[in-house]
Amino acid sequence: MNKRHLFLTIAIAAVHSIVYGQQKPPDTVAGIPVNYKEDKVGTYILPDPLTLNNGKKVTSADMWVKKRRPEIFKMYQEIQFGKAPGKPADMKFNVFDKGTPVFNGTAIRKQVTVYFTKDTSDHKMDVLIYLPANAPKPVPLLLDISFVPNSLSVADSGVKKGMMWSRDGKKVPATQTAFRKFDVEKFISNGIGVALVYYGDIEPDFAGGLPYGIRSQYLGGKEKPAPDEWGAIAAWAWGLSRAMDYFETDKDINAKKIAVTGASRLGKTALWTGAQDQRFAMVIASISGEGGAALSRRNYGETIGHITDPTRYLYQFATNYHDYSNRIDQLPMDAHMLVSLIAPRPLLLQTGNTDFWSDPKGEYLSAQAAEPVYKLFGKAGPGSHEFPGPGDTSLLNPLGYYMHEGGHAVLPTDLDVFVTFIKQYLLPN
Repeated sequence: MNKRHLFLTIAIAAVHSIVYGQQKPPDTVAGIPVNYKEDKVGTYILPDPLTLNNGKKVTSADMWVKKRRPEIFKMYQEIQFGKAPGKPADMKFNVFDKGTPVFNGTAIRKQVTVYFTKDTSDHKMDVLIYLPANAPKPVPLLLDISFVPNSLSVADSGVKKGMMWSRDGKKVPATQTAFRKFDVEKFISNGIGVALVYYGDIEPDFAGGLPYGIRSQYLGGKEKPAPDEWGAIAAWAWGLSRAMDYFETDKDINAKKIAVTGASRLGKTALWTGAQDQRFAMVIASISGEGGAALSRRNYGETIGHITDPTRYLYQFATNYHDYSNRIDQLPMDAHMLVSLIAPRPLLLQTGNTDFWSDPKGEYLSAQAAEPVYKLFGKAGPGSHEFPGPGDTSLLNPLGYYMHEGGHAVLPTDLDVFVTFIKQYLLPN
């Protein structure tokens, strides 16, 4: 294995191993101390998602949709994730695998290349789709954004061999890793389709990646985006919307019943995807932590200062976000307001009880604080329920929460919960 491929293997393993469940979480990151003690969280006041910028209270679902939701969305767009463009005029689809029986005939595989630009040699994304063979069409579907190419995501030798990014801006052949395969058959057997997308097809995941991903086509050759322009997370979310554009053309897929999911930074991506593209009927955000569902004002685990440090992940966000590293109390929104942007659609927050870096309790408190928005639509959240223990499935409400025993990962048992959640809210009765 050469040095470049070794880097890729190590990088993926670092992201996907249960890093903070197996090892002691870091005490200092980017020179900033990390707190893991509840008695040192500090006091904070969350901004009210149901108070307009002019001070008036939101009293109805209609008022939320027409007045308050646009205000909150604009905050996230300008401060945290950045402004992204719309659907590209030159986008086109190539369905190069139109329907191959797989998994002993229980599923039909489709493969599609989405070309983002007129030049088909670059800026393209492969979408891998599995549909249950015997379920009535069109079927609901779970779209998963993955850290590895599709050929490494599933146990199917018929999948197109993928490419992945190296640090020097080159795409190299996909390298085998210890990455856990996605259990497609678990969903197929329950009448749910699965689609997978490799995030690196859309935008590379490293600080120097700007010249190589889709953002380069819209930023006019800038070496550094303006403070409110899109970061990598917004780019990945943009790509998921392009997958949705394809689903709307496929008569075998129910485009009105698409759930989107991702883990860690891709859990943040799933949340922002659902927030900015309301065509997605459901969001399942796994271990999304800081910048995702965990409250920023809660000084616990990773903070804005840690995540937006220029030596770490500032490239994933609008650079405006870093300006709040040392004045979080002045941030006009917090994670519960990102959660609220999904309302009234079903949202499941999945965490791990030893994932202290991502603050599972902070995600739970965020769901509680967002529940008043869901209640405007007659939908329930966690209510006044005490912080649940691992394995408790009693909170699979439209605004749901589930925590496994373990760390920063999506476990096989979590997928069982995903199936339950999808069947409860997306499948016909």
